[in-house]
Amino acid sequence: MQDAQVYKANALVEASYRLSLYEQRIILACISQVRRDEPLTDQKLYIISAQQISEMTGTRLGTAYQNLKAASERLFDRRVTLHEAPNGQGSTRVKLTRWVQTVEYRNKEGAVALRFGTDMVPYLSQLTEQFTRYALADVVKMSSAHAIRLYELLVQWRGIGKREVTLEWLREALQLEDRYTNIRDLKRWVIKPAVEQINEHSPLWVKWDQLKTGRRVSHLVFTFGEKAQEGTKKPRKGKAKGRRGGKAPGASGAIYGIPMAVINAQARPGESSDDAAHRILEERRNTARA
Repeated sequence: MQDAQVYKANALVEASYRLSLYEQRIILACISQVRRDEPLTDQKLYIISAQQISEMTGTRLGTAYQNLKAASERLFDRRVTLHEAPNGQGSTRVKLTRWVQTVEYRNKEGAVALRFGTDMVPYLSQLTEQFTRYALADVVKMSSAHAIRLYELLVQWRGIGKREVTLEWLREALQLEDRYTNIRDLKRWVIKPAVEQINEHSPLWVKWDQLKTGRRVSHLVFTFGEKAQEGTKKPRKGKAKGRRGGKAPGASGAIYGIPMAVINAQARPGESSDDAAHRILEERRNTARA
């Protein structure tokens, strides 16, 4: 699973839900197994083992076994609130559904097997537009579920390098409910640790600031970019206010910060613009590491 990729509809990235760290790891590891060259059905079974989790995250095997079992027992009850249809098909009624329809812990194998819920399938498969992709390796070392969620919300806007959200929208997206209602607690226990982990473990560097409406902090602004290109590119101007946080921009100017002119010039026969941009980005990262 070293090169596994996570594909999610932007509408799922923008959805409201809360998962623990190990629940996130289970879900993302299974999403990364979804084949892009064949339709996904709600009968497909995905399996992730404690051994795989241990190897991916660098945690002790015994710890992975214990946490995987506990997470699998809770995962069936986890729900997600969807506000939009996948693939840019327009708005939909607010839909409350479950991540999985079946989940089982296989004690002898030390593994979890699950089937995604029927309503989740369109948000994970046959995505042709308005979707977010990132490497599973970008987040597996993170030890905060909030860091993983924030990373997804930022990487969705990778080509822009800036995202502004209201506190109200962010709290709903993270399903914080009545926790961290004081802005100081929110910054101390959610925002600062999440940003630190993104900066430490992911390919992105992130900075953040706050905006006030009157005397009250009402918005957070995140500025970010590729570490391999840090200092070479400034984020585009523009804001994305609104309770829903706005949709990620289209690919008219750039994808992952790579100009369309470069993508079109270097795209291989039959390769989509998104795939070409991802390949070019990986090649640049490898060159920077060499």
